[in-house]
Amino acid sequence: METEALHRSDLGGSLPVESVQALASKGLKEVPPRYLRAASELGEVCDTESLEIPVIDMIKLAEDHPDHSDEIEKFHLACKEWGFLQLINHGIPEEFINQVKTDTEEFFKLPLEEKKSYAQLPNSIEGYGQAFVVSEDQKLDWGDMLFLFGQPAPQRNLRFWPKNPASFRATLDSYSSELVRILLFLLRAMAKNLGLSPDVLASMFEEGIQAIRLNYYPPCKQANEVMGLTPHSDATGLTLLTQLNDVDGLQIKKSDKWLPIKSVPGAFIVNVGDVIEIMSNGQYKSIEHRAVVNPEKQRLSIAAFHNPNMQAKIGPLPDLAGKSGALYKTSNHDDYLRKIVTSKLDGKSLLDQFRLSDV
Repeated sequence: METEALHRSDLGGSLPVESVQALASKGLKEVPPRYLRAASELGEVCDTESLEIPVIDMIKLAEDHPDHSDEIEKFHLACKEWGFLQLINHGIPEEFINQVKTDTEEFFKLPLEEKKSYAQLPNSIEGYGQAFVVSEDQKLDWGDMLFLFGQPAPQRNLRFWPKNPASFRATLDSYSSELVRILLFLLRAMAKNLGLSPDVLASMFEEGIQAIRLNYYPPCKQANEVMGLTPHSDATGLTLLTQLNDVDGLQIKKSDKWLPIKSVPGAFIVNVGDVIEIMSNGQYKSIEHRAVVNPEKQRLSIAAFHNPNMQAKIGPLPDLAGKSGALYKTSNHDDYLRKIVTSKLDGKSLLDQFRLSDV
C-alpha cells in the first residue's frame, strides 16, 4: 500500500523547468524575469544580531543526564515559541557528514545530461528538478534539487538514486537511517513535553515517510532580487536540515520580519512542520521560512522531511483535542499527501485549509 502511495503518478507533481545551475553557468547579464521578485515580496530582514534560535544538546535530553529537566524544558519552549532549533551532540560523526557533503557536491558537479537521467517523471515529485511548480506563469526559485524518498527503505525507487559518485547510495542509506534514530528520539521528548505517553508520536512515525531534498543554490549577481526557496512552512512533521557548506541562506519569519539563521557547525537545524502543529492541536507551531542566495558563492544543503506512516490520520491527537476542542480537521494520509504535492509554496496557506477556527 505504501509503495503505491509514494510512487503513484495520480498524486501529482511539478511542471518541468530549466536547470538553474545550467542557467547560471551561461554567465547571463540579467536574470530572466520569471525569477525576479518584487521588492514588496522580499520583505524586511531583521538586523538584530543577538536574536538566535535555541541550541539544544541531544545528550542532555537523555533521561539519565543530570541536566535533563532543564534541557527538555528548553526543548519544549523551542518547539512552542520558535518552531526552530539547532541540535548539537546528535551522534553523527563529523567525518560522515563530510562524506555526505562530498557526495552531494559531486552529484551536482555532474554534466547536466547525466543529472537529467535522474529527472522527475510527469506527475511525480521524485528526482532531479524543482518542486511545487504548478503553473506556467508562477515565479521560480533560484535553485535545483534532487528529491528522493529515503524511508521506508524497502520502498525506495532506486531509479532516481545516483550511481555516480559511486559512494552516493551507501552514504545516503546510512544517513537516512541515522536521521530516523534522531527523529524518534525527538518525538519521544516532544510527547513527554505535551503530557502524552512517550511512544504516541514515535509509533505514528515508525515506518513513516522520509523525503530527502538535496539543494543546490547557484550564486546570483541579482541575489537581492531572487529567491532560493519561496517562503513556506513545511507541510510534513519534523524537518532535519544539514548545512553542507559555510554559506548561510536560511531565514525564518519572526515578528513579521525575516531572521537570518547562523548555522552552528555540525548541528542539525530542526523545525516543526504543519503535521506536528495539527497533531499537537496548535501547541507547537510550524514557522514560515525561506532560502536566500549568495551573489558570489554556491550554497548546498540537505533537508530531510519526516511524515507519519500511511496508516496514521493527520489530525489533532485525542488527548490534546479533548481539553479545548479540536482546532484542525482530521484527514487521511493519502488525501493530505495529494494536497502537498499539488500545491505551490505559499506561506502557511496549506495549513490554513485544515483550520477549524482562528488558531
